[in-house]
Parts: sequence; C-alpha cells; structure tokens
Amino acid sequence: MTLNEAIYEYLTYLITEKGDGNKTIIAYKVDLNDFAKFASNKDVSLLTSKDMNEYLLSLSERKLKTSSIIRKSMAIKGLYKFLKRDNKIDITLSELVSPKKEKTLPVILSLDEVKALFKQPDIDTDKGLLDLAMMEVAFSCGLRVSELVSLRKDKINLKNGYLKVLGKGKKERILPINEEAISILRTYDELIRNKIDTKSNLEFLHRNGKEVSRQYFFLELKKYAKASNLNKNISPHSLRHTFATILLENGAELRSVQELLGHADIETTQIYTHLSLKKQENEYHNSMRRE
Repeated sequence: MTLNEAIYEYLTYLITEKGDGNKTIIAYKVDLNDFAKFASNKDVSLLTSKDMNEYLLSLSERKLKTSSIIRKSMAIKGLYKFLKRDNKIDITLSELVSPKKEKTLPVILSLDEVKALFKQPDIDTDKGLLDLAMMEVAFSCGLRVSELVSLRKDKINLKNGYLKVLGKGKKERILPINEEAISILRTYDELIRNKIDTKSNLEFLHRNGKEVSRQYFFLELKKYAKASNLNKNISPHSLRHTFATILLENGAELRSVQELLGHADIETTQIYTHLSLKKQENEYHNSMRRE
C-alpha cells in the first residue's frame, strides 16, 4: 500500500467513523498529500518516524508559520496512529517530533494609555456609557471577555464593592471592583440598564434590550484604541493582561493574582512575571542610556 492509498483510507475513516466535517477533511487532504509528495509516495511498510520529522524540518526551512507546521504535524500523526492501529506500520509514536507553539508575550498598556483609552467613549450617549462601563469593569476586575458579557446583574454588589463571575470550569470567584468602575456602573444602571424593559438578568445590554456580544466589545475597543492613537494591537484580553501586570508590579503575590484571574494552573499566571521583568529591563536600559 502506497502513502496515497493509505491517505485515502484514513480520510474515509475520518468521514465514516469519526464524522469529521468537510473543512477538516479538505485541510487534512492537502496537508497529507504534501507529505506524501515529500516522501515520494513510498510504500507504508517503508515509512519511518524520520520521514515525518524531516518533512517538518523542511517546512521550518521554508519559513512556514509555526501554527501551520503544528496543523500539518497533527494530520500526519493522525495518519501514523491510524496505520499503527491497523498494524500497517510498527513505529514508536513518541519518536515523532511535536512542534511547540511559539510563546508570545501579551500586549499590555501603561496606566497613561489606559487613561487615554478610557477617555474615548462619549458618555453623553447611551452607547458610550455602555462601552465605558464595560471597559472599566473588564479592567478593574481582570475579566475574560466571555465573563464580561455574561455578567449577571444579581452578581454585582456595588454597595460592598465586589462582583461574582462564573469562569472556566464553572468555577465562581469573587472579585473586588474599584471606585471608577463602581461610579460608572451606577450611572449606567441609573440612565440605561434600569430603564430597559427586559427579562434578561445580564448586566450589560444595549438600549433595545439586545445582549452585548464579544465581537461588539472587541470592535469597539479597537475603535477607541485607534482614536487614542495607541500603536498597539489591543484586544479585550489586553485589559486583563494589564490588570494582572499592574498588580504584580505593585507587590501582589502571584498566588493572589492567580485566584483573581481564575487560572487553574499557576504557570499560566507566571507569564505576567515575565512581563514585569521585561518592563524593568526596558526601564533599566532607558535609565542607563548615555546620549
């Protein structure tokens, strides 16, 4: 059996037994055919782990994006596992290269940039007031955008200055709210939210009662960033990143920040220590520069 024949059987298996969709099948077919071409469509009995590893190396040399290489490696590994299951090959799968996704530091803002950004919404309009209320809450509580748009009205206690959110894994956490967020939320509730005729229990709604989507908040934030001349590719998550970094820079314990962010693993939170160190390094070099 040649590689091309094996690929045909594997794709048929994905369709008939696993029920994979057309987009997945088409992508796998392109990736696997490219691999078969690289391996000269050899007989599968001659296939080795070296074939896949050298193919992935060739992709790196061609300067393909890491995400593309990872996608192709997953397709090939699936083929190898399929062939091994059917006793067509006898290869130790642990010998197959597993390319790692590149770790990039998240975008964060300085406090001056946060202030410039938050000045952009026109709070004399319903839309601007809604947008600023969401921005303030997202930033002051370090919320994920999914947590922000699904925040329930009955989970907010402005009198005592905290809110409850349901994060990943259905885990609820209690978060403090700062004075700026409390103030704008009170105004938003008084002028907009409390006047909306709706059965929805969500805090953030458009004036017509329609739920606010993650895409809406993402696009509005981009618009405000452009208006404030921020030369950074920010997203709703940038507010969360900034929240965590500011806490650590001001002496907060890593474990406390982990709990506030709702991270299951503290290693996820440690990325922000790298951000703090990077900022310190930049400040050091700027201070020590001789001109």
